[in-house]
Amino acid sequence: MEEEKSGQGLKEEGMRLFHEGLYDEAADKFKQAREAFAAEENEGKVAETVNNLGVVYRLQDKWDEAIAALEEARAAFVKLGDRNREAQTLGNLGGLYADKNERDNAKESLRQAADIFAELGDKEHQGETLLALGVQRWKTGDRSGGLATYEAGLQILPKPTVKQKTMRNLLRVRNRLLGQKNSNSSH
Repeated sequence: MEEEKSGQGLKEEGMRLFHEGLYDEAADKFKQAREAFAAEENEGKVAETVNNLGVVYRLQDKWDEAIAALEEARAAFVKLGDRNREAQTLGNLGGLYADKNERDNAKESLRQAADIFAELGDKEHQGETLLALGVQRWKTGDRSGGLATYEAGLQILPKPTVKQKTMRNLLRVRNRLLGQKNSNSSH
């Protein structure tokens, strides 16, 4: 029973509820976990839990609460020097701004996240973030920039899905038809 009252136990219960789609209940558990981690003086876990809370708020369309939580988590990760989780939080902010049709904010958050993932050598997250950034650029009317960013994301992904592999191949064919060189193509 003590485990349920620990920050970790509360966070795990929040994650279970989140995955079941019980967002109100998950938010309550994440708030309790945040308090427990604060009492334990575990700043990293506090920030991680606040980030989770921001994601829940985003899914509930509680925009202001989501932005506040994600910005709080990001600031904590910056203070802690945790570049990976800072980038993940920036990616969450980018998705939130995309949902709100705030394309410029989405692009900036996603660009920053992609840059950090590149700095860390995290090709999987960098590629996924570039895909999302490419979509945002496309939606703001920057068709060639959006496609180039999306294509860069596809090329970076170490383990693309079947759909992503198909898209890579289509872009390779397009590049050949247009007479463009693709340094990543394999012959």
